Amino acid sequence: MYTLNCKGRLLVLNEPIVMGIINATPDSFYSGSRIGGIDAVLQKTEQMIKDGADIIDIGGQSTRPNSKRISADEESERVIPFVEAIHKNFPQAIISIDSFYSAVVKKAVAAGASIVNDVSAGTIDENLVPTVASLKVPYVLMHMKGDPQTMQQNPAYNNVVLDVFDFLNQKINQLHSAGIVDIIVDPGFGFGKTIKHNFELLNGLNFFRQLSKPVLVGMSRKATVYKTLGINSGEALNGTTVLNTMALLNGASILRVHDVKEAKQAIQLVQALTKKESIFNAP
Repeated sequence: MYTLNCKGRLLVLNEPIVMGIINATPDSFYSGSRIGGIDAVLQKTEQMIKDGADIIDIGGQSTRPNSKRISADEESERVIPFVEAIHKNFPQAIISIDSFYSAVVKKAVAAGASIVNDVSAGTIDENLVPTVASLKVPYVLMHMKGDPQTMQQNPAYNNVVLDVFDFLNQKINQLHSAGIVDIIVDPGFGFGKTIKHNFELLNGLNFFRQLSKPVLVGMSRKATVYKTLGINSGEALNGTTVLNTMALLNGASILRVHDVKEAKQAIQLVQALTKKESIFNAP
């Protein structure tokens, strides 16, 4: 069991939870996740909460391979109105801000966000880590080789599981030294990894339990799913659910997904499988 202090509210992870994705971007890799306008965002948020989302993750910067980076000001213009609206209309919702800019993070937390989800591990903005420490909110530490503009240019590892583990382990120590208490680790599926690397990471996910941190898995509708199956991201829900199920069986604590209902169902079924009494008592 893990606990996260989200600005005075305790998020208890005694079972796997779901983080629902809301993208305030015009160019995310999955078109179904692109949401424009406050009304559409509130409608999407309401549905995610009804479907069982424990965290709503809002991002305004596309981090797909070869994406174009936007400025902190432009990102703020995209995401802060959404954070404010969700916090006002769903005050009990736990909101995560998906950003690597300290200025965006500071504004988002002031507007109602209580978790920071950073794909860069603090490498893009040197002020991000001290900012998160000062805000005293949980931090999602993700591994990425390179940056979104370069990460898929022939990524190579000696052993992807051990290399990613060592990186996260060292960063955890640095973050604790900086004053960040609550840390979630994300191996960074699809961020500077080939499809083969992603499957090796998934197969070795149990190894990351040694970090004694909640493990977040984000494979929703990504290329590992749709390229392996020879389909497109719009057709990748079933494959996503299969890989999420494997991740749960290998120790994932948080599933970051576009499709909350299906992820929640996967959690329920895996829990039924792993609790023998529920199997024997099932009709």
